[in-house]
Amino acid sequence: MERIPILKWGNFLLVIIQVDLHDRLALALRDDLAEQIQKTGARGVLIDISALQMIDSFMGRTLGDMAATAGLLDAETVLVGMQPEVAITIVELGLAIKGIRTALDVDKGMALLAKRLGSSSREKGRVPDRTEA
Repeated sequence: MERIPILKWGNFLLVIIQVDLHDRLALALRDDLAEQIQKTGARGVLIDISALQMIDSFMGRTLGDMAATAGLLDAETVLVGMQPEVAITIVELGLAIKGIRTALDVDKGMALLAKRLGSSSREKGRVPDRTEA
């Protein structure tokens, strides 16, 4: 089964979604992310959805579930790269994606996580290592 890679970057996990996210893949990502947060002790999760052109109610709920799960595991979630069409769809569907902060791009998302978690700037400069997904 296809998997979305989860990269470790200091105290953060970085998820870059570059494929169409069908329901089964989204659920696998949710489960993999929870496992990696627990395994690595990550304090922050950055999810880049800049490649997503559309989102449905299931995907919106799944993103919210990822953030809620991360929060229960003591990790903050930031969603970055949201296309205007995706933002409009989320509003039109009336989806409440609780527990997710947003930023325009990866750099701003990492800065937001670093600020919220009080991480040192040296962690921002580390090269991500791929974790086992």
